[in-house]
Amino acid sequence: MKILVSLALLTAAVAPCATYYITVAGLGGDPLFDQRFTSLAQELDKLVRTTPEAKVTTLIGVESAKPRIQQALADAAKNAKAEDTLIVTLIGHGNYDGQDYKVNIQGPDVTAADLAEWMDRVPAQKQAVINTTSCSGASIDMLRRDNRVIVSATKAATERLATQFARFWVEAMRNPEADTDKNEVVSVLEAYRFADKKTVGFYETQKRLATEHAMLEDTGKGNGVRAPGPDNGHGLLAGQTPLVRFGTLQQAAKSPEKQALLKRREDVEAKIEALKYTKAAISVADYRKQLGALLLELAKVQEEIDR
Repeated sequence: MKILVSLALLTAAVAPCATYYITVAGLGGDPLFDQRFTSLAQELDKLVRTTPEAKVTTLIGVESAKPRIQQALADAAKNAKAEDTLIVTLIGHGNYDGQDYKVNIQGPDVTAADLAEWMDRVPAQKQAVINTTSCSGASIDMLRRDNRVIVSATKAATERLATQFARFWVEAMRNPEADTDKNEVVSVLEAYRFADKKTVGFYETQKRLATEHAMLEDTGKGNGVRAPGPDNGHGLLAGQTPLVRFGTLQQAAKSPEKQALLKRREDVEAKIEALKYTKAAISVADYRKQLGALLLELAKVQEEIDR
């Protein structure tokens, strides 16, 4: 009996965390935008399905009706655990009527208030809303919560044109260049920085006035920042929220023997990032001592993963 109990506890300890991906691609209003939004959602669907323990719901065009979105989040609320992650991605046109942000879908539109209410019921402690629509900056105020990352393609409701940010966000999830720390995981923060840089570069190359300015909010306060980092206190949670895994790590994540090691690595990486955000409050010597110890621990864990 003791052996059975021990095995049960071990299984629970290494049970993989799930990531719930809910992607909504709304109506384009004309064939060109319909094709663009559909293509982006389909590629995103394909990319996230490679992540171990992915729970994927993708609603495109006429399928992106309000009851379907509500049901997808209700299912996540029913099945998700606290240690799981919820990623909601909005692709398409958004609008703001002076009071409410809405994403344009089949039938009645979904407001930011609707989305916030449904997401609040999901027990997953790590949550992210990736709003790549026009006017998406107007959704931040209603969506922000503790333990939730919000990425918006625009900084305000006044940026009403269709965005380029959406396609660069999807590119970040398949391009190894987005993985700046080379740990074979693209976090929300890494994807944000990659997509924002690509978006800025697009307008500069085209010699066009930029009509969108991405924002990130992950503190539960304020309306986000353009360049998250230790100086403004934004980006810590986003850096600890994985979007996709790839390469050898993707295979390792499928191994029960290595899942606990991957969890240890994520915990050590989270401590390193948290230390960077407290650097200004401690002495240089103490910072270097703590960082050195954490980097050594990280190297040892990675060595075990690579075996």
